[in-house]
Amino acid sequence: MPTATSAFSTSGASAPTGHTRLLGLGHFQPERVMTNDDLAQLVDTNDEWIRQRTGITTRHLAAEEETVADLAAAAAAKALAASGLQPDEIGLITVATCSNRDRCPSVAAQVAARLGIQGAVAFDLNNGCAGFCTALATADHSVRAGAARNALVIGAEKMSDVVDWTDRSTCILLGDGAGAAVIGTGGSTPGIGPVVWGSDASKGDAVRLMGAWQPRFSQEGQTVFRWATTEVPKIAREACARAGVEVSDLAGVVTHQANLRIIESIVRQLGVPEGTVVARDVVDSGNTSAASVPLALSKLVERGDLPPSSPVLLTAFGGGLSWAGQVVFTP
Repeated sequence: MPTATSAFSTSGASAPTGHTRLLGLGHFQPERVMTNDDLAQLVDTNDEWIRQRTGITTRHLAAEEETVADLAAAAAAKALAASGLQPDEIGLITVATCSNRDRCPSVAAQVAARLGIQGAVAFDLNNGCAGFCTALATADHSVRAGAARNALVIGAEKMSDVVDWTDRSTCILLGDGAGAAVIGTGGSTPGIGPVVWGSDASKGDAVRLMGAWQPRFSQEGQTVFRWATTEVPKIAREACARAGVEVSDLAGVVTHQANLRIIESIVRQLGVPEGTVVARDVVDSGNTSAASVPLALSKLVERGDLPPSSPVLLTAFGGGLSWAGQVVFTP
């Protein structure tokens, strides 16, 4: 029989715990910036048209040789450093992505190798733009159950790989980037609230990647807009209720950065008070799919817009039509 030390790692496990919390955040975006004027050289569009319909002014695009794993590892390294933990203290790594070229090995396994994390369970999760919030809930459940002591949760996308650059209705939307969070145990109250998640199978084709590799992003824009502006406020209120937090208590709101008009409608319907920090990273970064929520959250924390231990609502929706959201407290 192999010994536990020679064949299995138990260093990432712990006894079941009552509460989890965010320990550190990090984000990364490629250097190249594409403006609306740049896009106008590719398709029949212009800056005013794009701003009016989406609010987007720029987006970051990865270089040809940059991979989803490159983006994910860069964001993860920053989150790990911010957490104060060492690589051997991470017991679970999960990466939310729908744009990775390779099916196996997972991006999570590649991140583990690059950061020197040994023995952790590592897997990717594809739930479209709702992926990070879904992965955060999955990791939260695992840590609270004692399956892992601490977890690294990443949303990373290279959406430029799946853009149809001839389709002006979709190529204007997407960007590349990554955001990450380290979660662990501690605190007298929950630092990550109960998740609200699910999917609307009747609209499962409204957002999708079509075809074998190389697939192309496609969506029914009006269907998604109507669904998001109708349903996401309900999901957001339920996430707040499950966490025992009033909308008026929120220090920040970070929704999926799909479209500025959608964000403004959600905030308005929720009755978010003036002075509450609302993420509008879509203006500078475009729609980065599963990376959009952690990317925007990490930026707000890094800039000091959200002080420590602040309640923040996270919500996301995407392919499926799937959704997930929860209230978290900043590290």
